[in-house]
Amino acid sequence: MLISICNVINKRFLGGNMDYRLESDSVGEKQVPKDAYYGVQSLRGMENFPITGRTLHEELIYGLTIVKKACAIANHRAGIMREDVKNAIVYACDQILKGEYHDQFLTDPIQGGAGTTANMNANEVIANIANEKLGGGLGTYEYVHPNDHVNMSQSTNDVFPTAGKIATLRLLIKALNELKQLEISLLNKSVEFDDVLKMGRTQLQDAVPIRLGQEFHAYYSVIKRDIKRIRRSSDQIESINMGATAIGTGVNVDKVYFTNIVPILAELTGFDLHQAEDLIDGTNNLDGLVEISSAVKSTAVSLSKMASDLRLMSSGPKTMVGDIELPPRQNGSSIMPGKVNPVIPEVVNQVVFRIIGNDNTVTMCAEHGQLELNAFEPVLFDSLFESISILTNAVRTFRENCIIGIKPNRQKLSNDVEKSVGIVTALVPHIGYKKSAEIAKRALSTGITVRNIVLDEKILTEDELKEILDPIAMTMPGIAAEYLIKQKQQAYIEKKKLEDKEQKSKK
Repeated sequence: MLISICNVINKRFLGGNMDYRLESDSVGEKQVPKDAYYGVQSLRGMENFPITGRTLHEELIYGLTIVKKACAIANHRAGIMREDVKNAIVYACDQILKGEYHDQFLTDPIQGGAGTTANMNANEVIANIANEKLGGGLGTYEYVHPNDHVNMSQSTNDVFPTAGKIATLRLLIKALNELKQLEISLLNKSVEFDDVLKMGRTQLQDAVPIRLGQEFHAYYSVIKRDIKRIRRSSDQIESINMGATAIGTGVNVDKVYFTNIVPILAELTGFDLHQAEDLIDGTNNLDGLVEISSAVKSTAVSLSKMASDLRLMSSGPKTMVGDIELPPRQNGSSIMPGKVNPVIPEVVNQVVFRIIGNDNTVTMCAEHGQLELNAFEPVLFDSLFESISILTNAVRTFRENCIIGIKPNRQKLSNDVEKSVGIVTALVPHIGYKKSAEIAKRALSTGITVRNIVLDEKILTEDELKEILDPIAMTMPGIAAEYLIKQKQQAYIEKKKLEDKEQKSKK
């Protein structure tokens, strides 16, 4: 088994080089590939946790590395780390931050030990790069040691959650950018479709008229609210527990380091990081991450509801609803020619299902940590990273490949409104509920439109009916409708004046 794992490591990370060096830790000695920048503890972690087949998320690698860089600077400022060691560690971190050596972070994202393997993977890789920079050999650590130097003044228990929070904040920037673009696109669609009257539906049955632009403005509103919710909850995870070390008591921490580490890290990351008021609380409670996950889930639910609406409104297109046309993205069937499926809304729905599952994992992790430390942060962060990443990607494809290309079936929607008995609701304030119900019943049984029944029975005049059934009047509260109607009338007058002026100038 050991030989097999080593072969996998060499094939995957070192191109098949079968030379080894001998390293030891508290468990014993172990062969490590000669040219590897990781060490014995990273290798043990890979062997112990072959869970997902994946390695650490690149943003978690960034988070771990930027924390190590900040710690080296803080330790040097405190006078407990030599300048040459600090410089070598900073150099090593900068190389990783540029994207180098990421293939040396080989541990699985889901691991026992509360993230110790991930932390030691970072310590070993940074130490080996730094040691090599100072003239040492890989795995010798004669100048820079993974624990004594790279991990100085730290514990996995403050490094790992801090790195995870930094990774989360960076991922959220991308997600919020995509959500903002979607928000703008939805607002644009609400304006574009503002004059498109259609039947609103409740419980999948015809209700009363609504403008398609109003429906899209509602989508815009909920995404706008979701963006605010994510931003508000992200503030919670800018509180970090660096300086807490093992359980929040700050054991082995220099006072100067303690007061400098968070400001240095804030400066390096650009985030408004601050030290937790209660470091013991900050070490054993993960409620801020639950809040972030919940906000991401809430946003996903909003997207899924929207995607389901679009699938339904575009269904058919001839034999079902067919209110709108979605952009055709690919063939919908290997057997039915010409069939096009709503694949983009479908993938959004599926992403949401995964995010909801991940949120449940985050919740269980936060609830299940015991006493002074939560051992389940690895799978919590892995789930949260996936949720934010796939949300970002889903929003992008939803906007680019669906939302911006939606078209209304204007004539069909207009005919639906004219044929529907739902418009009879607008008559109730004028002729009463009972009479309106009689008209609706007759319209349903005969197929005659509500408008024609009212005119045939001389219940209202054509001018009265035209005013009552005005699209804006039917789709907005009275005062707002009156205001918009006047605006439209004024716009019509201005347009008429301009046309008359143009006609005179031509003559």
